[in-house]
Amino acid sequence: MTRIDHARKGVITDEVRAAASSEGISPEQLSSDIAEGLSVIPRNIRRGIKPIGIGRGLSTKINANIGTSRDRISFEEEKEKLKVILKHGGDALMELSTGGPIKELREYILKEASIPVGTVPIYEAVIRGVEACGSIAKITAEDFFMVIQEQAEQGVDFITVHSGLTLKAVQRLKEQGRTLDIVSRGGSFLLE
Repeated sequence: MTRIDHARKGVITDEVRAAASSEGISPEQLSSDIAEGLSVIPRNIRRGIKPIGIGRGLSTKINANIGTSRDRISFEEEKEKLKVILKHGGDALMELSTGGPIKELREYILKEASIPVGTVPIYEAVIRGVEACGSIAKITAEDFFMVIQEQAEQGVDFITVHSGLTLKAVQRLKEQGRTLDIVSRGGSFLLE
């Protein structure tokens, strides 16, 4: 069962109790907010990190972004960024690597980070698609879901999914005459 399933059945888990205690709210309130989709506890069952709550009525969290790029691949820099995030009280981090052996770096970060780690799976799906087929356009939904599954199995605690682009929205972008149609990297991959 998932956290939302438990919450919807009225089951208050130890994770909910711990996160609620940290926030100074009742476990019942946090569980209710999880059941309604208003709060979450981003924590993969494969990792032993402290449960934190994110959402309605909870304290503001600091999320930091790290990751390599095609043009700058330095594990040492990313390891140092992780140390800085942890030292200064970051609550969560996004591992956004797009260059080098990203799976190995993510494994290191997941092992060393005592906070939730998130990703944007479309980045890895695009990298794999370009390497395998030479084109973003040939990536299938199955390719994308495979990356999500692999990252979850690796221990990733939460993901960002870019999924709101429709043909109607693309047409509206073209008609608006914007300088840049989409400024999000993940969103621009969808447009491709």
